[in-house]
Amino acid sequence: MESPLADRLRPTTLDEVVGQRHLLAPGRVLRNIVDSGNLPNMIFYGPSGVGKTTVARIIAEKAGKRLHKLNGTTASTADIKGVVEELDTFAGRNGVVLYLDEIQYLNKKQQQTLLEFIENGSITLIASTTENPYFYVYNAILSRSTVFEFQPVEPQEVEKAVGRAFRLAGEIYGAGIRREEGVEKHIALACGGDVRKAINAVEILSLSALRGKEEPVVTLEEAQEVSQRSSMRYDRDGDVHYNILSAFQKSIRGSDENAALHYLARLLTAGDLLSPCRRLLVTAAEDIGLAYPQAIPIVKACVDSALQLGLPEARIPLADAVILLCTAPKSNSGILAIDAALKDVKDGKYGDVPDSLKDGHYGGAKKMGHAIGYQYAHDFPGHYVVQQYLPDAIKDREYYRFGDNKTEQAALAYRQKIRSMDR
Repeated sequence: MESPLADRLRPTTLDEVVGQRHLLAPGRVLRNIVDSGNLPNMIFYGPSGVGKTTVARIIAEKAGKRLHKLNGTTASTADIKGVVEELDTFAGRNGVVLYLDEIQYLNKKQQQTLLEFIENGSITLIASTTENPYFYVYNAILSRSTVFEFQPVEPQEVEKAVGRAFRLAGEIYGAGIRREEGVEKHIALACGGDVRKAINAVEILSLSALRGKEEPVVTLEEAQEVSQRSSMRYDRDGDVHYNILSAFQKSIRGSDENAALHYLARLLTAGDLLSPCRRLLVTAAEDIGLAYPQAIPIVKACVDSALQLGLPEARIPLADAVILLCTAPKSNSGILAIDAALKDVKDGKYGDVPDSLKDGHYGGAKKMGHAIGYQYAHDFPGHYVVQQYLPDAIKDREYYRFGDNKTEQAALAYRQKIRSMDR
């Protein structure tokens, strides 16, 4: 059976790897490690199709070590022990590099099986994961490894690989394959930084061009059909999901409506309607808050409309909500106040409710001294009277500080006014 085009095009040296210059350019840490021949245990973290497996294979070959590949989705403890047993054979005389793909799928016991051999250096571990290793990899493995983050490959770099793939496809199939203008660029942009995905698209388009055509040609329309929506890297339980949501809220907080709309578009294109709705409700309270309190009911109305409409119409009220929040004044005084209060409670800084504030609507309350001395605020000028509301232990605690926006400063002025009336 013929190998996929992506395997035939796989680089054999680090200089041939597209992208990852922040790791592989001369003088960078990973490149220096590889050139030294002294390999530490490493974890390659990043999206699929960006060169993690290729780099691991090149590293093992350069170090003169046997490469053993296991995949965390299928590997068993017996498979790991099988790698260990090879250490005493001729094949493992120079040591073994174990490339463990998708390590996050191994359980703690399976990962612990490797520890002894990682520590004594008989096995060099290169693990890869598409998920954040600090969340998914056993801490003992993590502490003995160096983490390198692989990034999605830039479109201009992917385009070079696409061009080489088309030329190789022509050589394999014995016919030059002509491409309409813009085909290679579109594939490079649509793959979302996944080189393997781009080369797979080239293979499909090349095979299609050779079927039933006098002259093998790939049209831009065909390229768009093959790669439609493929640029979206999205998993609602994965890092990309939370990274996009984080960028979405931070863009609103930073009053950048263009960036916020961009991240909203990415969420909606992936078919995720609930996540941006929830994040908009949170943001209205957390980041705009008391600077523009009306934002909360307005955003709630936009979210309700979006959920009732569904996609694609839901994009309209959500876009309105995003722009409103981005252009609104900002205040985080509310979240700072409640977090400060929660910290006191969690730290045990609280006391008994003052007797004057305790419930007095039952027989025997007065005998216990409850509700005695309570002053009804509405009986006083400005509906305000000075009395102690906090427990004695924290009676002078101040959680809320008025923000410097127009709305909260107006509230501060009112507070100062009614307090002056009590003097």
